[in-house]
Amino acid sequence: MTDRAGDGPAGDAGSSTSDRPRILLDVMCGKLATYLRLCGYDAAYALDRGVEADDRLLSLAAAERRVLLTRDRELAERASTTADADPRPAAVLLTERDVIDQLRELDAAGLPVELADEPTRCGSCNGPVERVGAPEANAAPTDRPDYVPDDVGSDRPGWRCTECGQWFWKGGHWDDVAARLDDL
Repeated sequence: MTDRAGDGPAGDAGSSTSDRPRILLDVMCGKLATYLRLCGYDAAYALDRGVEADDRLLSLAAAERRVLLTRDRELAERASTTADADPRPAAVLLTERDVIDQLRELDAAGLPVELADEPTRCGSCNGPVERVGAPEANAAPTDRPDYVPDDVGSDRPGWRCTECGQWFWKGGHWDDVAARLDDL
Protein backbone atom coordinates (compact mmCIF):
# COMPACT_ATOMS: atom_id res chain seq x y z
CA MET A 1 0.00 0.00 0.00
CA THR A 2 1.43 3.39 -0.91
CA ASP A 3 0.58 7.05 -0.50
CA ARG A 4 -2.74 7.76 -2.22
CA ALA A 5 -1.48 11.20 -3.06
CA GLY A 6 1.96 9.98 -3.96
CA ASP A 7 3.34 13.34 -2.95
CA GLY A 8 3.56 13.72 0.81
CA PRO A 9 7.04 13.33 2.22
CA ALA A 10 6.95 11.67 5.60
CA GLY A 11 10.68 11.77 6.19
CA ASP A 12 13.49 9.28 6.06
CA ALA A 13 13.06 6.42 8.44
CA GLY A 14 13.22 2.66 8.83
CA SER A 15 12.02 1.21 5.59
CA SER A 16 11.30 4.37 3.65
CA THR A 17 8.33 6.21 5.10
CA SER A 18 8.01 8.45 2.05
CA ASP A 19 5.88 5.86 0.29
CA ARG A 20 3.51 5.39 3.21
CA PRO A 21 -0.05 6.58 2.76
CA ARG A 22 -1.29 9.68 4.48
CA ILE A 23 -3.82 8.62 7.10
CA LEU A 24 -6.99 10.09 8.61
CA LEU A 25 -8.20 8.41 11.79
CA ASP A 26 -11.81 8.77 12.85
CA VAL A 27 -12.81 9.70 16.40
CA MET A 28 -12.70 6.07 17.59
CA CYS A 29 -9.00 5.65 16.75
CA GLY A 30 -7.22 8.41 18.65
CA LYS A 31 -4.72 6.22 20.51
CA LEU A 32 -3.69 4.62 17.24
CA ALA A 33 -2.69 8.03 15.83
CA THR A 34 0.29 8.36 18.18
CA TYR A 35 1.66 4.93 17.28
CA LEU A 36 1.32 5.59 13.55
CA ARG A 37 3.09 8.94 13.91
CA LEU A 38 5.98 7.19 15.68
CA CYS A 39 6.07 4.78 12.73
CA GLY A 40 6.55 7.73 10.37
CA TYR A 41 3.00 8.13 9.09
CA ASP A 42 1.40 11.50 8.45
CA ALA A 43 -1.57 10.51 10.63
CA ALA A 44 -4.24 13.17 11.06
CA TYR A 45 -6.80 12.59 13.82
CA ALA A 46 -10.38 13.74 13.29
CA LEU A 47 -10.80 15.38 16.70
CA ASP A 48 -7.53 17.30 16.27
CA ARG A 49 -9.14 18.76 13.15
CA GLY A 50 -12.50 19.40 14.85
CA VAL A 51 -14.21 16.91 12.55
CA GLU A 52 -16.74 14.37 13.83
CA ALA A 53 -19.49 14.14 11.20
CA ASP A 54 -19.10 11.30 8.71
CA ASP A 55 -19.69 13.51 5.67
CA ARG A 56 -16.96 15.91 6.80
CA LEU A 57 -14.57 13.00 7.45
CA LEU A 58 -15.16 11.66 3.94
CA SER A 59 -14.67 15.11 2.41
CA LEU A 60 -11.46 15.69 4.36
CA ALA A 61 -10.04 12.27 3.46
CA ALA A 62 -10.80 12.87 -0.21
CA ALA A 63 -9.52 16.46 -0.26
CA GLU A 64 -6.23 15.50 1.41
CA ARG A 65 -6.03 12.11 -0.33
CA ARG A 66 -5.78 10.25 2.96
CA VAL A 67 -6.68 6.65 3.71
CA LEU A 68 -9.45 6.67 6.32
CA LEU A 69 -8.99 4.33 9.29
CA THR A 70 -12.24 3.62 11.07
CA ARG A 71 -14.12 1.08 13.18
CA ASP A 72 -17.39 2.21 11.57
CA ARG A 73 -18.39 -0.33 8.90
CA GLU A 74 -20.85 2.02 7.16
CA LEU A 75 -18.30 4.82 7.02
CA ALA A 76 -15.66 2.49 5.54
CA GLU A 77 -18.13 1.30 2.90
CA ARG A 78 -19.12 4.87 2.04
CA ALA A 79 -15.47 5.86 1.66
CA SER A 80 -14.89 2.94 -0.69
CA THR A 81 -17.89 3.78 -2.87
CA THR A 82 -16.96 7.46 -3.13
CA ALA A 83 -13.29 6.82 -3.91
CA ASP A 84 -11.80 8.01 -7.17
CA ALA A 85 -10.17 5.70 -9.71
CA ASP A 86 -7.09 5.33 -7.51
CA PRO A 87 -6.51 1.59 -7.00
CA ARG A 88 -5.37 2.06 -3.41
CA PRO A 89 -7.94 1.73 -0.62
CA ALA A 90 -9.91 4.76 0.47
CA ALA A 91 -10.55 3.20 3.88
CA VAL A 92 -9.40 0.41 6.16
CA LEU A 93 -12.02 -1.04 8.49
CA LEU A 94 -10.62 -1.92 11.91
CA THR A 95 -12.54 -4.49 13.93
CA GLU A 96 -10.46 -4.52 17.11
CA ARG A 97 -10.75 -2.11 20.05
CA ASP A 98 -7.28 -2.61 21.54
CA VAL A 99 -4.61 -0.42 19.91
CA ILE A 100 -2.04 -3.25 19.71
CA ASP A 101 -4.62 -5.47 17.99
CA GLN A 102 -5.43 -2.58 15.63
CA LEU A 103 -1.73 -2.32 14.76
CA ARG A 104 -1.76 -6.04 13.95
CA GLU A 105 -4.76 -5.46 11.67
CA LEU A 106 -2.95 -2.65 9.87
CA ASP A 107 0.18 -4.76 9.45
CA ALA A 108 -1.95 -7.58 8.00
CA ALA A 109 -3.58 -5.04 5.65
CA GLY A 110 -0.17 -4.10 4.24
CA LEU A 111 0.54 -0.96 6.25
CA PRO A 112 4.04 -1.37 7.72
CA VAL A 113 3.99 -1.01 11.48
CA GLU A 114 7.58 -0.50 12.54
CA LEU A 115 9.18 2.24 14.54
CA ALA A 116 10.93 4.83 12.40
CA ASP A 117 14.71 5.10 12.87
CA GLU A 118 14.15 8.74 13.77
CA PRO A 119 10.90 10.55 14.50
CA THR A 120 9.46 12.44 11.55
CA ARG A 121 6.06 13.45 13.00
CA CYS A 122 5.00 14.85 16.34
CA GLY A 123 3.18 12.23 18.40
CA SER A 124 0.98 14.96 19.87
CA CYS A 125 -0.09 17.13 16.92
CA ASN A 126 1.25 15.33 13.79
CA GLY A 127 3.44 18.30 12.84
CA PRO A 128 6.86 17.65 11.31
CA VAL A 129 9.78 17.42 13.71
CA GLU A 130 13.29 18.77 13.25
CA ARG A 131 16.52 17.60 14.84
CA VAL A 132 17.69 19.73 17.74
CA GLY A 133 21.38 20.55 17.67
CA ALA A 134 23.71 21.84 20.36
CA PRO A 135 22.75 25.54 19.92
CA GLU A 136 19.06 24.82 20.56
CA ALA A 137 19.89 22.36 23.33
CA ASN A 138 21.91 25.02 25.12
CA ALA A 139 19.27 27.72 24.58
CA ALA A 140 17.90 29.88 27.33
CA PRO A 141 15.80 27.96 29.88
CA THR A 142 12.66 29.65 28.58
CA ASP A 143 13.28 28.03 25.17
CA ARG A 144 13.97 24.56 26.55
CA PRO A 145 11.21 22.85 28.57
CA ASP A 146 12.07 21.52 32.03
CA TYR A 147 11.00 17.99 31.04
CA VAL A 148 13.85 17.66 28.50
CA PRO A 149 16.87 15.75 29.88
CA ASP A 150 20.10 17.76 29.97
CA ASP A 151 21.93 15.54 27.47
CA VAL A 152 19.31 15.85 24.70
CA GLY A 153 20.70 17.73 21.73
CA SER A 154 24.31 17.40 22.79
CA ASP A 155 25.12 13.79 23.78
CA ARG A 156 21.78 12.29 22.72
CA PRO A 157 19.78 13.17 19.60
CA GLY A 158 16.64 15.18 20.12
CA TRP A 159 13.84 16.55 17.95
CA ARG A 160 11.33 19.37 18.30
CA CYS A 161 7.95 19.75 16.62
CA THR A 162 7.92 22.72 14.27
CA GLU A 163 4.23 23.30 14.99
CA CYS A 164 3.58 22.77 18.71
CA GLY A 165 7.13 22.93 20.09
CA GLN A 166 7.01 19.50 21.80
CA TRP A 167 10.47 17.95 22.29
CA PHE A 168 11.27 14.27 21.64
CA TRP A 169 14.23 11.98 22.30
CA LYS A 170 14.90 8.28 22.42
CA GLY A 171 14.40 7.19 26.00
CA GLY A 172 12.24 4.86 28.04
CA HIS A 173 9.02 5.66 26.18
CA TRP A 174 10.69 5.08 22.80
CA ASP A 175 12.03 1.73 24.07
CA ASP A 176 8.57 0.72 25.38
CA VAL A 177 6.92 1.50 22.03
CA ALA A 178 9.69 -0.36 20.18
CA ALA A 179 9.14 -3.44 22.37
CA ARG A 180 5.36 -3.36 21.79
CA LEU A 181 5.83 -3.07 18.04
CA ASP A 182 8.44 -5.86 18.01
CA ASP A 183 5.85 -8.16 19.61
CA LEU A 184 3.40 -7.74 16.72
